[in-house]
Amino acid sequence: MTSHAASCRCGQLRVMATGEPVRISVCHCLDCKKRSGSSFAAQVRFPAEQVITEGSSSEFAHQGDSGKTTRFHFCPSCGAGLFYRHDDARETIAIAMGAFDDPYAFSPTVSVWEERKHEWVEISGKGVEHSF
Repeated sequence: MTSHAASCRCGQLRVMATGEPVRISVCHCLDCKKRSGSSFAAQVRFPAEQVITEGSSSEFAHQGDSGKTTRFHFCPSCGAGLFYRHDDARETIAIAMGAFDDPYAFSPTVSVWEERKHEWVEISGKGVEHSF
């Protein structure tokens, strides 16, 4: 079975995901922009039972515009955000795409909240689903 390792910048917090992801997405919502510190955020979601975490994490719970809460986990040492879970979708864990040891292992298949996408950003690739 394929495994994918991800870690924070200092290596204290690690995640190991096995198998195939259920969703690989790019999000342009304001919360993801703020969370990532960039113009969008890219994440890879795996079934929770296929993810193992090692090390300690700090958690930040945030209620989004939808009224739903998401729990973000980041390294208390270096501050890097590594993964998050939606309270209404506890069956999956989303891992920051750029945190994977092989950051080129995944390509997005979904681009969401494109009505908030910067005009200079273009998400392309074979079969990418665009959602406004």
